[in-house]
Amino acid sequence: MFDTLTQSFKNALGKIRFQDDLKALEKALDELKKALLRNDVHHKVAKELVKNIENKTKAKGIGKQQFLDALQESLLEILSVPGAASGFVYAPTPPTIVLMCGLQGGGKTTTCAKLANYLKTRNKKVLLVACDLERLAAIEQLQVLGAQIGVEVFHKAGSVLDIAKGALERAKEGQFDVVIVDSAGRLAIDKPLMDELKALKDLLKPLETFYVADALSGQDGVRSAQTFHTQIGISGVVLSKFDSDSKGGVALGIAHQLQIPLRFIGHGEKIPDLDIFVPERIANRLMGAGDIVSLVEKTSSVIDPKEAKNISKKLKKGQFGFNDFLEQLEKVKKLGSISSLVSMIPGLSGVAGALKGTDLENSAEIKRIKAMVNSMTAKERDNPSLLNGSRKKRIALGSGLDVAEINRILKRFDQASQLAKKLSSKGGVANLLQMLQQHQPPQRG
Repeated sequence: MFDTLTQSFKNALGKIRFQDDLKALEKALDELKKALLRNDVHHKVAKELVKNIENKTKAKGIGKQQFLDALQESLLEILSVPGAASGFVYAPTPPTIVLMCGLQGGGKTTTCAKLANYLKTRNKKVLLVACDLERLAAIEQLQVLGAQIGVEVFHKAGSVLDIAKGALERAKEGQFDVVIVDSAGRLAIDKPLMDELKALKDLLKPLETFYVADALSGQDGVRSAQTFHTQIGISGVVLSKFDSDSKGGVALGIAHQLQIPLRFIGHGEKIPDLDIFVPERIANRLMGAGDIVSLVEKTSSVIDPKEAKNISKKLKKGQFGFNDFLEQLEKVKKLGSISSLVSMIPGLSGVAGALKGTDLENSAEIKRIKAMVNSMTAKERDNPSLLNGSRKKRIALGSGLDVAEINRILKRFDQASQLAKKLSSKGGVANLLQMLQQHQPPQRG
C-alpha cells in the first residue's frame, strides 16, 4: 500500500552508517525530502516532517536507530489529528446516519458498499440509501453492490429529500443500526451541488459526514476536501483507489493539512478492500513493520474461533481435506486482496507488491482445483490419499484435466498440507519468519 514511501525511508536510512555523522544525516534528510515531494506530499508538510526528524535525531544523538525512532514519531504526529476518532463511531441511539459526499468519479458509490460490508461483518444491520440522482446508473450500481453483499438498498420516486425522508422512516421501521446515504457528485464543485448537500444534511442530521477522496487526485483532492469542509462540514475522509496510487503522499498529508481525520482507506477493487485508518498502525506499515492488529481484526470478522480451532486440530493430524480447503478459500476471499493481507505481516511488506493483482476468484489455478474437487466423491475430498490410478482417470475425465495435471495439483496440495502441519506445531511460525528473514536480499548501504 505504501511501497514507494517505505522504500524511500529505507534509502534515506541507508545514508547513515556511523554514529554522530552530521553530513550523513544531512544527506539522509535531503534524500527524504526529495522522496516526499516525489510522492505527492505537500511541500509544507514535507518541510515540517523533515525538520521534526532532524531535531529529534540530533536531540537523541545521530545514528540509525535514533533516525528510525525520530522518523516513526514524526510520521505519527503528521498522521494524527488531536482528539479525532478512528474508524467508525456509532450514535448512542440507533440508527447511526452517515452522509457520503465527494466529486463524481472518486469511487463514492463503491465506498458506500465497502463501508456497508465492513459494518455487516461486525454484525450491524445496514441500510444503503440511493440519493445520487445526477449520475446515470448510480442507483443501479448501488443496488447491484447491495445485492452482492446482502444489504438492503432504499430508493423511491421523487426528489433527493423525498428519498431521504423515506429512508429515515424505513430505518426506524426496520430497526437498522446504520444508514449510509450515497449523495450526488459533480465533475467540479458548484453551487447546486452544495445547496443540495446542505439541504440533505439539514434533513438527515447525520452523525458523520464522510468525504470520499480519490488517491490519484493528489493535492487537488486535498483542496476539494477543504472546500467541502468549509461549506458543509465533514467529520472524516475516506481515501479511495489507493491501490492505483503507489506514491501514498496524499494519505500522509491530508490529515495534517486539513486537520480532518482520515477514517478509512480503500485499496482495491474488491468489496472487502477497506481498512480502518489508525495513525499508529499506518505509521508501522510505512516503516515496513506490518500491522498484525488489523490483520487479526480482519480474520476474526470472517473466521469463527471454534472453526479455527477445529481446522488447527486437522492440520496437526494431517487430516486437512479438499472440502476444508474450499471452505477456507471462500473465507479468505472475504478478507480482500492477497497483497493487502501480506503487507500487514511484519517483514513481508516487500512481497506485497509482487502479489498485486492476485485474484483468488479468477485465478486459473484455483479454477482447475475447483474443477478437480467438483469431480471427486465426498470421501475422496475428505481423504485425498484414496486417489489411486483409476480414480484419478475418472476425475480427469469429469474435470476436463489430464492425469498429469491431477497429479501436479495433488502433489502441491500435499506439500502445502505438510507445511501447514509444521507451522501448526510449536514454534512453527517463528521458524518460518526466521527462514524468510535469512532469505531477504541484503540492504544497500
